[in-house]
Amino acid sequence: MTERELCVAGLRERYRRGVARPGRILEKALGRANSNARRNVYLAQDAAWSRGEAGRLRVEEFEGKALWGVPVSLKDCFDLAGFVTTCGAKVLQDARGVAVRDSAVAARLRACGAVITGKTHMQQLAYGITGENRDFGDSVQPGDAGRLTGGSSSGAAASVMEGSAVAAIGTDTGGSIRVPAALCGLVGYRASVSVGAGLWEGGEHLAESFDTLGWLYRDAVDGPALGAALFELPVVEAEVEGLKVGVPAARFMEDCEAEVQETLEGWIAVLRGMGADVRRFDGEMWREAMEIFAPIQASEAAKLHPEPRDGFETAIAERLRWGSSIGEAEVMEMRGRLGEFRRVTVERLRGFDVVLMPCTPAVALRAGEDQSGARGRILRYTTPVSLMGWPAVTLPGGGGAPQLVGKAGEDAKLLGWSARLGESSG
Repeated sequence: MTERELCVAGLRERYRRGVARPGRILEKALGRANSNARRNVYLAQDAAWSRGEAGRLRVEEFEGKALWGVPVSLKDCFDLAGFVTTCGAKVLQDARGVAVRDSAVAARLRACGAVITGKTHMQQLAYGITGENRDFGDSVQPGDAGRLTGGSSSGAAASVMEGSAVAAIGTDTGGSIRVPAALCGLVGYRASVSVGAGLWEGGEHLAESFDTLGWLYRDAVDGPALGAALFELPVVEAEVEGLKVGVPAARFMEDCEAEVQETLEGWIAVLRGMGADVRRFDGEMWREAMEIFAPIQASEAAKLHPEPRDGFETAIAERLRWGSSIGEAEVMEMRGRLGEFRRVTVERLRGFDVVLMPCTPAVALRAGEDQSGARGRILRYTTPVSLMGWPAVTLPGGGGAPQLVGKAGEDAKLLGWSARLGESSG
């Protein structure tokens, strides 16, 4: 597909002019599928089924369907009628039957005219951040077998990178949209926890307190349209001039690689050049985020996935068993700390509209290397946002691009600001 056909706005323009057709675009997308070295971008794909979806589209419905003819991939933790939902684990694939109805997400996509290209690779139970998977193989980037995509929305990122999807549905509990987007040079939008909460029917939760839905895509300009299509958000043309932007002080980002720091400074310069007021704040209040996040997440995940757990990867089974061992009193203590964390954060950031900070301290995760320490290093940058339930957009660029973080429920504004920044960087 051409560059214009790899973004929603450009593809819709070509459809409107009659120079592209959904069937032809789908064939191009299918021809790019599973192009990474492991051939595992999709865990399930049926070309004939997708062709049938494209064939049912009617030209007269174009203006009323925001994703008419747009190839979209679906993370394999959401049901799609006629397919098995594996959540990235063969033990679940073997135990479950074929879904008889669409999840709310799949139904919304189809109602918007999207052509679903398949169900994408993910880390088991969405309980990981690197893109590694024992059952289906690690997810490496199309075009670079030496780099992991990041996870858990690993195949979602890879599908957009290779062009088999123009946009991809992902989930983000502790960073599972933002981190793959940052590592793969894509845009990633995780919604506020409250936005899209009703779309989880037919989807598999990991930790309901923090689970969110969202998109991975190439062009930040597409964000408002994608937010409107999936979440029925209003399209806001937000101006960056006068925007109050908070950036954590350098001490909080002491373990970031030089390239991550340089990319962050580059975006700060862009924001200031567009008239934004960028100031630093003390991020030390966020150092305890992982201490609060991890036990609550593990406790909730353990209740959703009781024994037997031997079919899961060792590290995931251990996290689930740890979650089962956490008593209710300890969980309540952590929820109390969460309440105080939120109170302090709101108070300290009261003077800012958005926050700009890294998604990950590294520009790449190397395939085949020991990544056992990566989860803790990365989640230090993403879990503060998860604990707040705030929306975030990973800005476009190379590996290590930062996240622009908005306030709860202000998703439409955030997508508008990110679109303006995307225009400036394009």
